[in-house]
Amino acid sequence: MPCVISSPSTDSGKTTLSLLISCWAFSRGIKIQTFKVGPDYLDQQQLSSIGQPICRNLDIFLSGEEWVQESFFKHSLKYEFSLIEGAMGLFDGLGSTTYSSTANISKLLNVPVIFIVNARGQVSSLLATVRGFRDFDSELSISGIIFNNVNSDRHKKLIKEVFKNEDIEILGFLPSDSKITLNKANLGLISPLDDGKEIDVEYFANFAERNLDLLSIIKFLKSPERKIFNSVSFKDFKIDKSKPIAIAEDKIFHFQYPETKEFLRDIGIPLISWSIYDDEEIPFEASSLIIPGGFPEKYANHISNSLKSLNSLRKFRKNGFIYAECGGMMILGDFIKDENGNNHKMSGILPFKSKKSKLSVGYRYIKGLKDTPIIKQNQLIRGHEFHYWEIENNLSEHDLRKAENQMKLSSPWKIKSWESEYKNEGFFDKKLHASWIHLHLPSSPEVAKNFIDATQISFSKFS
Repeated sequence: MPCVISSPSTDSGKTTLSLLISCWAFSRGIKIQTFKVGPDYLDQQQLSSIGQPICRNLDIFLSGEEWVQESFFKHSLKYEFSLIEGAMGLFDGLGSTTYSSTANISKLLNVPVIFIVNARGQVSSLLATVRGFRDFDSELSISGIIFNNVNSDRHKKLIKEVFKNEDIEILGFLPSDSKITLNKANLGLISPLDDGKEIDVEYFANFAERNLDLLSIIKFLKSPERKIFNSVSFKDFKIDKSKPIAIAEDKIFHFQYPETKEFLRDIGIPLISWSIYDDEEIPFEASSLIIPGGFPEKYANHISNSLKSLNSLRKFRKNGFIYAECGGMMILGDFIKDENGNNHKMSGILPFKSKKSKLSVGYRYIKGLKDTPIIKQNQLIRGHEFHYWEIENNLSEHDLRKAENQMKLSSPWKIKSWESEYKNEGFFDKKLHASWIHLHLPSSPEVAKNFIDATQISFSKFS
């Protein structure tokens, strides 16, 4: 049975360990289907960048237990081996709960945990940590442990002595090494699509060979035997293949789940790539446009000089349907104000500028305010928010309301975290949906149907 790689906290080495194992397997011609717990895009991109199958997200809050199970079994059964990388600490989930945590995933899929622990400056305290996590939930199985930042034979010997009477298998000791240290930015790891440090697969593989008990680890990677899972039904979708969807995808915009494109292709919608970074015009045959999240703030000057793309976006706004998430929404505003206070002109489709702010991150409960292209009135769905930027209105409150009335814009929904109150968020009209919120369309049939309808039918349906 495959395992979940977890740890006491974030920054303990989960992604590094997952990459070490994946690189070693790749160097031996072994395919491993990887999964990432939670809504993370960046770790998932790292694990997809080294020649292994595309990494898949497993997120109970966003997708529900049934979809998580179906996705896990469907994709893991394609290969002999599979591996799940956890998120944060083992028990950290929604707010102060363990719901949607790595532990929740481990129990749902009935897979054991391989624990990686930062051993720097510790020996006996490591045993207290491991025992605490092991005994916190008797339904979990922590079957193996790997110690990170072990830089001497003496340190390794002392740890072995402390754990000699424990019923847990030590699977390796990882020394510190800058060559396997992953670059980070304010949202986490730097994406390999965003000028990230390229993984040296051969070095990672050799490092794994020297420092991990790979013959023991491989037994925890065997894909499950279960071969029955439900399939998504596409019979409710009526598709006009003459209406392709263009998707912005380049080094600026790449925060999207692979299942979204697969889902759209599976139901018969033609997809076309569009690159703002390369200053391309939106393909003339596209009837709808998806602009996913990304890093427009990093490339704000580049975008402002991509006149062909911005003019194309303004023209497309008149007749096509636009769906924009997070960073995708930012380029629909008037300006992006960078960290140096410089304003960079964007498309000007929506009446705001974006500026740096404090981190806004977490799962969101969402309730529809009225019927829109994405959500219906009082419909309840779930999403995720993760950004350091905020909207700053360019107009007075009165002028803003006047402008929004003229544009016939309003908020499609109200959102809340597990501890906050609802607040209105986002913009919509019959041809546009723009919001900070990331959705997982394939696992939400009702929202997916709303989205498909918006790309396939007359815009006059919405008001």
